[in-house]
Amino acid sequence: MKLVFSKSNLSKAVNIVMKAVPTRTTMAILECILIDATTNVIKFTANDMELGIETIVEGEIIEKGKVAIDAKIFSEIVRKLPDNDITIETDSNNTSHITCEKSNFNIAGKSGEDFSYLPVVIKDKSISLSQFTLKETINQTIFSIAMNDNNKMMTGELFEVSENNLKVVGLDGHRIAIRNVALEGKADDVKVVVPGKTLVEISKILSSDAESMVNVYFTNNHILFEFENTMVVSRLIEGDYFKINQMLSNDYETKVIINKKEFLDSIDRANLLIKEGDKKPIIINITDGSLEINVTSAIGSSKEDIDISKEGKDIMIGFNPKFLIDALRVIDDESVNIYLVNPKAPCFIKDKDESYTYLILPVNFSA
Repeated sequence: MKLVFSKSNLSKAVNIVMKAVPTRTTMAILECILIDATTNVIKFTANDMELGIETIVEGEIIEKGKVAIDAKIFSEIVRKLPDNDITIETDSNNTSHITCEKSNFNIAGKSGEDFSYLPVVIKDKSISLSQFTLKETINQTIFSIAMNDNNKMMTGELFEVSENNLKVVGLDGHRIAIRNVALEGKADDVKVVVPGKTLVEISKILSSDAESMVNVYFTNNHILFEFENTMVVSRLIEGDYFKINQMLSNDYETKVIINKKEFLDSIDRANLLIKEGDKKPIIINITDGSLEINVTSAIGSSKEDIDISKEGKDIMIGFNPKFLIDALRVIDDESVNIYLVNPKAPCFIKDKDESYTYLILPVNFSA
């Protein structure tokens, strides 16, 4: 095999597939990137058996072939080579010769035949949306999932397609993030749970271009994302997702309309007095025309007032500031509507059309 690439094309492809290379594995072949130039296109593939990525790379095929190369070493070499054409050549022992200008590397490769190919996904149920929209939707919800594996379902996000709407839900037991996205045309009903790791990695690859589309295909066991020259396949998390509708309510005793930036900045400032790992809540006191944010910690105390529009009862309630900050940061609206019932019940931040809903549980505090 002998291939020639520009540095930029090679770097881009390596960066994309590296996201599916496992950090720890007992299978040495999975630590490799498969370079396949047996047809008229060059494909790079990585697969950790949960998440697989394949991308077509622009380059010149001088001699066809395929090889699996250690991903970590290969990516570091590519990153540090001069900004010029890079040639990759393999011999009969799968040794890969990588040359660029005056730099020469010889890397022991593995037979491409041993590599685990991506599962074939039947393209039956699908939706299509812009890369920008999918990237935004993931970023606006992913912070709400759980990081550990105690409850596998909480480490993923619900993708629910109904008629011409995609609902994406993340939750961790303390909060829920929901985004609704209108789709073009009618789609088949789908309800799957996608691993958070898959979504984090795919959001890094997706472009912010509102014109570029991504096709998403669903089966019982896998989800496939196809865009530009890249294909991302992931296993789904098996099981029934939580009954979200039972956790949501339209009842409220207090409604607050507040400037989002003022509210976010004020919480950010109050949070300066709370050490990481400290369980101190911020205390919000809502009265007519005013929302007061208080914090008292071992470092000190602060108090700040914000003008608001209020309906209903006065209320004093405590929150983990991080949960409020996470939600407010991904809302684009100038002002937000906050709905509260009592100091023990969750608060809801949502817009009129419910294109987004953020539920946050309060924290006990001593007044």
